[in-house]
Amino acid sequence: MNDDKKLLEVKDLAVSFNTFSGSVKAVRSISFDLNRGETLAIVGESGSGKSVTIKSLLGILTGNATIESGEIRYNGDDLLKYSESDFYKIRGKKISLIFQDPFSALNPIMKIGKQITEALILSNNMNKEDSKKRALELMEIVGISEPELRYDQYPFQFSGGMRQRIVIAIALASDPEILICDEPTTALDVTIQAKILKQIKKIKNERDLSVIFITHDLGVVANMADRICVMYAGKIVEYGTCDEIFYEPAHPYTWALLSSMPDLETREKLFSISGTPPNMLFPPKGDAFAQRNKYAMAIDFEEEPPFFKLSETHYAATWLLHEYAPKVEMPEILAKRLARMKEEGGTSE
Repeated sequence: MNDDKKLLEVKDLAVSFNTFSGSVKAVRSISFDLNRGETLAIVGESGSGKSVTIKSLLGILTGNATIESGEIRYNGDDLLKYSESDFYKIRGKKISLIFQDPFSALNPIMKIGKQITEALILSNNMNKEDSKKRALELMEIVGISEPELRYDQYPFQFSGGMRQRIVIAIALASDPEILICDEPTTALDVTIQAKILKQIKKIKNERDLSVIFITHDLGVVANMADRICVMYAGKIVEYGTCDEIFYEPAHPYTWALLSSMPDLETREKLFSISGTPPNMLFPPKGDAFAQRNKYAMAIDFEEEPPFFKLSETHYAATWLLHEYAPKVEMPEILAKRLARMKEEGGTSE
């Protein structure tokens, strides 16, 4: 991909948190980029560093956080050199965030219409009449029926799915270049989740938005992402196109995540990843996943693996890809599932 298509570049970002117990290494030297008009998914368990990465992009880390190294370049500018007043010009304007919990993201004692118009007035300096007209348009865009009626209602009068649609409308109010979705469907049931994901994808395509999608569930991004970064213990361990990650996964952690997705076709017993993530007060030596990896070799406990290149777009940090490593097969449950998925025609719509 040419550099002129890169909207955002993260290079060697490392973030730690100072606590009474010591320094927690939350993000450990990660690099990725976001191209114009694409959806990049960052996937991993809770505590893997996904949300810390996003908060770094927006300049909203807590006071005990320290950015130890790295660059975050947006349109060529390093955001890590921005002051709070500089961030004010892009946060919620050029880069917008859809929160995980729509109820806590909305003011419970303020009418929905006013919450959208406030965002429009703040980001676009609209007058009251124009902001209301635009708010109604945004409500229609995100799939709210009877927007005129809903405009004067309060959040408690909306279902969870409808509240999330309002949060999306507020995020779109500034006509951003980048839309960050931080687990936006976690609190919703599966049917509503699918509708919200479809809505986000539709809006992204219509507006040519760049989207960063944060989730612990690979299944959520199967029909959403162009590329996927898999994170574990503060590091990116594998990245590639959506098809590469789903059909040709190479890291044992990615195998485990894919194997743990529910499969209604076979109704096999749900797979779970054994063990627990490492304590990032004391990052493990070598490969952080080694303690939970049944394929781990002696070197995994001693030396951190580099990224091995599988294609121009696909890389994985696992010693299993070394030319002298023993050849191992992915879990049988996953191999069967991938074979069936290929027969059925892929991950994307």
